[in-house]
Amino acid sequence: MKVMFVLLDGAAAQGAGGGLGMMLPMILIIVVMYFLMMRPQKKKEKEERKFREGLKQGDRVVFSGGIYGKVHEVSDHTVDVEVSNGVVMTVEKAMIQPAPEK
Repeated sequence: MKVMFVLLDGAAAQGAGGGLGMMLPMILIIVVMYFLMMRPQKKKEKEERKFREGLKQGDRVVFSGGIYGKVHEVSDHTVDVEVSNGVVMTVEKAMIQPAPEK
């Protein structure tokens, strides 16, 4: 009888520790996902927001559709961009990205 109690006591101890042992890999996966995926994305969004707030006349930009141009005028939510000589388009600030360097 004494042997049976020892076996049952050992099984109960393993069951209690098993819950934490199963949660640890899940927590590690979430932490790794945060540092590899979510954090860089937030950093990129912050840099884009800073770029849009600092837009000024003469800056070279590209629309999300791939059209390149030069900033003509900036307002609160929109930007007038000259895409060709005398052709000015008004677009949302959210659709503008910095043009890559040539």
